[in-house]
Amino acid sequence: MSIPILFDMDGVILEGPRTDPQVYAKAADMALSELGADPTDTHRDDLRRHDLDSIRTHCTALEIDPAAFWELKEEYASELTHERIRSGERGLYDDIDAIGDLTATTTVGLVTNNRHATAEFVADYVPFDFDVVRGRRPTFAEYNRRKPDPYFLEDALSELAVNSGIYVGDSLKDVTAGRAAGLETAYLRRPHNRDVDRPADATRVLESLSELPSLYAAAKRENKSEYTS
Repeated sequence: MSIPILFDMDGVILEGPRTDPQVYAKAADMALSELGADPTDTHRDDLRRHDLDSIRTHCTALEIDPAAFWELKEEYASELTHERIRSGERGLYDDIDAIGDLTATTTVGLVTNNRHATAEFVADYVPFDFDVVRGRRPTFAEYNRRKPDPYFLEDALSELAVNSGIYVGDSLKDVTAGRAAGLETAYLRRPHNRDVDRPADATRVLESLSELPSLYAAAKRENKSEYTS
């Protein structure tokens, strides 16, 4: 059995640590328009953000279904993000080909707090295949299950029928979720976290995804009794 390696998406594969807030602002406006709502400036400003209690309150005041608004906002945010990726406005990191090199020898997965639709888009967009893809689906419940909750990681591990492996991420919440899911964790340095202290629970630190072969080889040596070719 090979060692499965799972990857976060934003800040690991997609440049930048998160979706641009302007994407969500425009997505909220598009959702409000589709629902025929007439928001005040306060309503609009709050609905552009991700405070679920505030969203429920304002949607009720506007007499629109909060869950329907949220689903539309998430769908439009995905559509806008996908266009930004296609146009090159949001790029991919140059070293992601190292993930593709791993696919010949081990299982790889994509597990992110970002929207599941965008995770699937990115999985199709990059020049290699992931064995499992998991992001948040457009519901309040899924939004509340984001890392550092290990739920998405545990779901991916269940789909792969494994209970161990490595998770590569660029933030403390990635490390926290990975450890809670029983995984070794690799903290990846990127420009946005170059000066951030290494999370205490991180198993390893990577300066680039080009170090993945060394990471994989070291994990094989250290877990020889569990993982064999």
